[in-house]
Amino acid sequence: MDKPESLLSFYRNQLGNPVLNREDQEPFRVFDFDDCLTETDVQYRRRDFFKIALMEGEHLYHYADKTMQVSGSTLMFFSPDVPYKFEVLSEQAGGMFCIFREQFFTDRYKGNIRDLPMFSLGCKPGYVLDNGQHKDVLQLFKKMKSEMQSDYAFKLDLVRNYVAEVIHYALKLQPSETLLQNIDANARITSIFKELLERQFPIETSNRRFKLRSPNDFAKHMSVHVNHLNRALKLTTGKTTTEHIAQRLADEAKVLLKHSNWNISEISYVLGFEDAANFNHFFKKHTAVSPSSFRS
Repeated sequence: MDKPESLLSFYRNQLGNPVLNREDQEPFRVFDFDDCLTETDVQYRRRDFFKIALMEGEHLYHYADKTMQVSGSTLMFFSPDVPYKFEVLSEQAGGMFCIFREQFFTDRYKGNIRDLPMFSLGCKPGYVLDNGQHKDVLQLFKKMKSEMQSDYAFKLDLVRNYVAEVIHYALKLQPSETLLQNIDANARITSIFKELLERQFPIETSNRRFKLRSPNDFAKHMSVHVNHLNRALKLTTGKTTTEHIAQRLADEAKVLLKHSNWNISEISYVLGFEDAANFNHFFKKHTAVSPSSFRS
């Protein structure tokens, strides 16, 4: 998986900024969709920032393992933890959105924004708005944009309040069940497990280790019994938890052997193996060749 898109990458790709200045590194920005370049080829990937979007028109969103078709006015919330992309389906599409880093809130408020329902793992991120609700939320976005263009010394504090107001507006609503396919409990557990597994990749530095290694690790993190997790995965995918983890480790090992200059001991370390011998045994078991043979 590619690295998460950063704010600076977003500015380059969507605003066409050939040169970036200090203003482009602010922890918060708000836009009209018309400000941005066409996003027809946006990659399905994570971002390193939060996004709240007031969508107008028809769009198709691919969010984690879900697909949502939105039409009319929809308030959408996107977390850095979940990969997504969207496709514009109508010429009349428009709206506004804001993007911000986590520090935008944690600098002033206690608590973790990721714990909010619309940003938590396995959430329903879409809220369908009627005409009155659309006008209310649109006015808040316009206030954000107006303040960000002002010289007011405490504008970020005021804008932070407007963002919080949008969040609380959504919390008073019910997330739209119609945007997502109904999935049973086993499918939801499988979805959360896969997201937790994938979130650990790609491994980009040799001092970062793969942490959730065993079914028990994942079950504890998800607050479910390990037998429940195994049963859910087996029913929905036909594979055990151990098989999923091993396959993903083997896939990442191939990537690192092929595209990094790390030695085999370093690769075995970042993938969570105690020593290179254990890694060699694991890799040969799953690929029928040794790591050194695969690399050469």
